[in-house]
Amino acid sequence: MTSRPVYGRFELDFGNEMGVEVVYADTTPENCFDADVVDRFEEAMARAAERGVKVRAVMIVNPNNPLGRCYPRETLVEIMKFCGRHRIHLISDEIYGLSVFSDDLTTFTSVLSVTPEEGMIDPDLVHVEYGLAKDFAAPGLRLGALVSRNRALHDAFKSVVRFHSPAGPSVAIASTMLENRAWHDEFIALSRGKLKGAYEFVTGMLRSLGIEYLEANAGYFVYTNLGPWLPPKESGTDQEREFALAQKLVDKGVFLHPGEEHCLEPGWFRVVYSQDEGVVREGMRRIGQALKELPWAAPKVSVQRSNVQVT
Repeated sequence: MTSRPVYGRFELDFGNEMGVEVVYADTTPENCFDADVVDRFEEAMARAAERGVKVRAVMIVNPNNPLGRCYPRETLVEIMKFCGRHRIHLISDEIYGLSVFSDDLTTFTSVLSVTPEEGMIDPDLVHVEYGLAKDFAAPGLRLGALVSRNRALHDAFKSVVRFHSPAGPSVAIASTMLENRAWHDEFIALSRGKLKGAYEFVTGMLRSLGIEYLEANAGYFVYTNLGPWLPPKESGTDQEREFALAQKLVDKGVFLHPGEEHCLEPGWFRVVYSQDEGVVREGMRRIGQALKELPWAAPKVSVQRSNVQVT
């Protein structure tokens, strides 16, 4: 079970081979970080039980993809308490943990920094995932880590890990990067600085186009609301309307994946901005051109940004 919006490929990651069903709590970009998100989890668990589906774990992405925000400590504690009450696992995907580039919003707290006593949870139920792909801009290394105290889980992984071992060159490269602390610290600092500059650049362009976005301080994407530019409701389902808008963007040479993050409200798209400034500028120009040339009526709006404070 997870909140939404969230990384859209979990269904494929968990479902294709293992047949795991992802249960979504009915949350929004604005409230999924609140401590009372556990109330939405309770509701989603009850609905799943009515269908005969037993929820066995809660999964969070912290910092969140696609929202680019971090969970407050108090929310993490409440989620841990929820999992403890129901004796279900908590899986925290922290692959963007070092890509927090500003303290204007809530900064990163790992679930590993919350004691089991504070979270009122059996430590065997808490698991953290990490990898080098995001923070170190190294998706090709295909190298990750699982942090867990659960001995049974360790034994289960050992039984299959020999069939999924990382390549030797990947291990050698990763070891070299991580053992050189001076290089590591310099690289992360440089990455954060570049991400901050890129974020400020793309959000400035979004404001100039009148596109609402959710303020972020982590990752390399911003969640944008193109709902005002969707075709009229009577033209089709929410999915059909999102795909119609996405096709108009593709026609101008920009691809934004429709419906990828399972947002309750249609029209939200993730924009990745970790490219050269010239590439981002051209991409935003094309988005603006596509929105101006839509065959359906353009919106009469002048929105700026969603400045929701998470405490």
